[in-house]
Amino acid sequence: MKIVYMGTPEFAVAPLQSLMNAGHTIEAVVTMPDKPVGRGQVISESAVKKFAKEAGLPVLQPEKLKAEDFVAELRRINADLFVVVAFRMLPEVVWNMPKHGTINLHASLLPDYRGAAPINWAVINGDKKTGVTTFRLSHEIDTGDVLMQESIDIADSDDAGSVHDRLMELGSRVLVETVARIERGEAKPIPQSQMQGIDTARPAPKIFKNDMKIDWASSALSIHNKVRGLSPYPTAWTIINDEKGTEIQTKIYRTALTNTPSNAAPGSLSSDGKRLYIAAADNLLEICELQVAGKKRMPAADFLRGFRLGK
Repeated sequence: MKIVYMGTPEFAVAPLQSLMNAGHTIEAVVTMPDKPVGRGQVISESAVKKFAKEAGLPVLQPEKLKAEDFVAELRRINADLFVVVAFRMLPEVVWNMPKHGTINLHASLLPDYRGAAPINWAVINGDKKTGVTTFRLSHEIDTGDVLMQESIDIADSDDAGSVHDRLMELGSRVLVETVARIERGEAKPIPQSQMQGIDTARPAPKIFKNDMKIDWASSALSIHNKVRGLSPYPTAWTIINDEKGTEIQTKIYRTALTNTPSNAAPGSLSSDGKRLYIAAADNLLEICELQVAGKKRMPAADFLRGFRLGK
């Protein structure tokens, strides 16, 4: 199959590699324009662009997906199929162009978790199962007919990072099989309106900084799941006070549940000298890994050696 591949983050790299390994011809890779990142505003390339350059693949980076020159270039390529993995919403003039249409790999069991952050929200919500779905693009985001779907279990020890890596591997395999079925004329699309769970499907909206702030008046379990669902990125955060009362923004990467009831006000810090705890609405929650502003990520034991707790 002659394919134009569209994707941006690390999640989209392995599926691209898998399509190449399966013998398909990647006519072009479409990814986000380079952008400045960090305090130094250093221009950064997407993970997909870096891979494509190393693989010698042509790269397109349109600012606007309806731009005449971009659409004309896609027409010139005349691909059999467009494949989208973690990219932008496409206009119909693009997704309706190839003879086999456009398919998308999504990191959830659609129709559940339509949106930008399906992996994060599945873990935040304490789900025990998630998966990947391939589907045909249509007018509204993540609503097209499903082609394939496979699931994995989410372990209590998983965080968004470990689930991401497993879904990336699973998704690569499912995507290759989906393309093979399309090539053989064996694809059997199923409308999402006919799928189980359509009436209880949850959204997976983009996560902003305020969504990442920990509410210590919540239960320890819900906070623990929030930390897992935002680790290692974009990371849950809170404000802690040192002994001088200075407020310090702190990222929380890993926590552990305890059976110790909390008698202190939610958000209160305590320690036995080796372990750090913060009071939730019901129990104490152990903070295992964290990062205070201006420092590196570290185990709580290392943090406690150089920090005196405030109230």
